[in-house]
Amino acid sequence: MPQYFSEADSVDAVNARMGAEVSPRLRRVMASLVSHLHAFIKDVQLTQEEWEFAIEFLTRTGQICSEERQEFILLSDTLGVSMLVDAINNRRPSGATENTVLGPFHVAGAPRRAMGESISLDGKGEGCLFEGRVLDTQGRPIQGACLDVWSDNADGFYDVQQPEAQPRWNNRGVFETGADGRYSFLGIKPVSYPIPHDGPVGKMLVALGRHPYRPAHMHFIVTAPGFQTVVTHTFVGDDPYIASDAVFGVKDSLVAPFQKEGPMWRSSFDFVLMPLSP
Repeated sequence: MPQYFSEADSVDAVNARMGAEVSPRLRRVMASLVSHLHAFIKDVQLTQEEWEFAIEFLTRTGQICSEERQEFILLSDTLGVSMLVDAINNRRPSGATENTVLGPFHVAGAPRRAMGESISLDGKGEGCLFEGRVLDTQGRPIQGACLDVWSDNADGFYDVQQPEAQPRWNNRGVFETGADGRYSFLGIKPVSYPIPHDGPVGKMLVALGRHPYRPAHMHFIVTAPGFQTVVTHTFVGDDPYIASDAVFGVKDSLVAPFQKEGPMWRSSFDFVLMPLSP
């Protein structure tokens, strides 16, 4: 008998259409997607009007995307999907530095700077010394580790958001550790800022009673030969949005100390890298 579509047998009817030559992984992913999607629709008893609204929402999300803006990633971020995928793919034992979301404002090719140099080119904001060590899981310093760092400016914008108002490479730089594994650079104490919220995702947040803000943080990508790459932030612990990050990026282990010392701030944080699997 043919497998016709019905409300009761909707999942089986759709999944039965997959060809025999479909790869096992694609078969598993798509079969699960269909199963969960149909279960969701049946659970909430989705109306025709709600289905049409969802199609319009996804259409508008795609239409606002450009080379400079990826609204679907923003949607993934605000629904916690980006962080969940990252967590599943970067499980690490206690003590190893945890990952968090990359964010949309990383720019490859930032200038290499001398240890201790400043990344703040516009001279705005509260100065902050960032320092610490890059270690292996045995507590040994890692020589030749590269730290690609970037942050927003004192007004809460990254240089790529204000190409005419900020110097190129403002609050960005790459540093390489010596034999002692230590790093240090001057920047500014970062400030909280809203994610882009003038599109469909922003309207979704308003409808859900949510704000669009990220707590203040410094971005790091830490790499070293023979070790897993760490993509992470260090967060300012007393930020008003620390417990309600719009993209769910905060983890307890990534909240760093920020201490005022005279006119400057100081933030010390050690990165612990996992070796690559043999």
